[in-house]
Amino acid sequence: MSSFEFSIKAEIDRQLGRAGEIKTPHGLIQTPAFIPVGTKATVKAVLPESMTELGAQALLANAYHLYLQPGAETIDEAGGLGKFMNWSKPTFTDSGGFQVLSLGVGFKKVIAMDSDLWQADDVIADKKERLAHVDNDGVTFKSHLDGSMHRFTPEVSMQVQHHIGADIIFAFDECTTLHNTRRYQEKALERTRLWAIRCLDEHQRLTKQRATHPYQALFGVIQGAQYEELRRKAARDLAEMKSSGIEFDGFGIGGALDKARLGEIVSWVNQELPNNKPRHLLGIGEPTDLFTAVENGADTFDCVAPSREARTSAVYTTRGRFNVSNGPYRKDFSPIDQECSCYTCKNYSRAYINHLFRSKEILASTLATIHNEHFIVSLVENIRTRIIDGTFQEFKASFLSKYLEGKSLPK
Repeated sequence: MSSFEFSIKAEIDRQLGRAGEIKTPHGLIQTPAFIPVGTKATVKAVLPESMTELGAQALLANAYHLYLQPGAETIDEAGGLGKFMNWSKPTFTDSGGFQVLSLGVGFKKVIAMDSDLWQADDVIADKKERLAHVDNDGVTFKSHLDGSMHRFTPEVSMQVQHHIGADIIFAFDECTTLHNTRRYQEKALERTRLWAIRCLDEHQRLTKQRATHPYQALFGVIQGAQYEELRRKAARDLAEMKSSGIEFDGFGIGGALDKARLGEIVSWVNQELPNNKPRHLLGIGEPTDLFTAVENGADTFDCVAPSREARTSAVYTTRGRFNVSNGPYRKDFSPIDQECSCYTCKNYSRAYINHLFRSKEILASTLATIHNEHFIVSLVENIRTRIIDGTFQEFKASFLSKYLEGKSLPK
């Protein structure tokens, strides 16, 4: 029997946003929640124990990367993702669909794009080699590690994710760019719809075959780029979809997004989706975006931005973001953020972290990442609290008025 449940505890007045609770075999996730990304079964530069201490409720790993190294079967033999990485709380894996975009067109991790630049059916970034080729059955791709050739289909994605053993997994999808034409977006949407049916079938087969393993919840992924008609159609299709006697446990909102239209795109989708199932927004984690996503009905989010930016010395504060490695902070003996209670801010100064970055010490990335992940996790935790007590709009206005002042911080 499924050990996955979702319940709503409070809602934002006259908006789609809500606070809820997701039950998984490895514990509860209080939503809204930010899910830090541990791509290769690790949040770069940070111990899993530190992620627990800073308040992370769950972690998301990447099925494509773990498939290549160390191999999904190895993780299965270790007892699943959580045991493999010494993480006792809930876990997510994405399907590998984003790598179709990343490897196929060379845009790497860019989710937010400008849709007005140019459009073409056969998109590829400047000076990049196409490493993935999509057809109606799946994707053939070249490993970025050793150049070996591999094949992902909906069935393979489900097999890989079942072996990895995360609590929440995603259906295999084709993630398009905003530069693809409307014609190609329609073609990719239909391909993703058909793949979703195959994912349900294979997921049910594997769930029965691996009945002694903890239940894994399967989320369908909604594409459609910047087109309202396509986004709504995809949401309806997946919401109504049933195959092999099962339906999706929740939904992921995927694909490249025009950040200027983030709120309306998320709202289109969530107006169509059933209210009683959770919605995960893939690849969004900037502070300003989180408020927009929450009030338009997203329950959980993942993004590499907090850890990636930390490794470049960019750190968040309640008054904006700045680069702690820059000159103005060499003799600044205050914490990164006076209002922050994270391990880094309680124990180290901007001057010390500035020194670590300038000296190219590994500890610089560790301390900055702990701070950034704590900042975003805590922000979303506070958003949840404010939804429950009915003061979300006041908190949003107060936070953003200070955060946007950060444009005046020394960079």
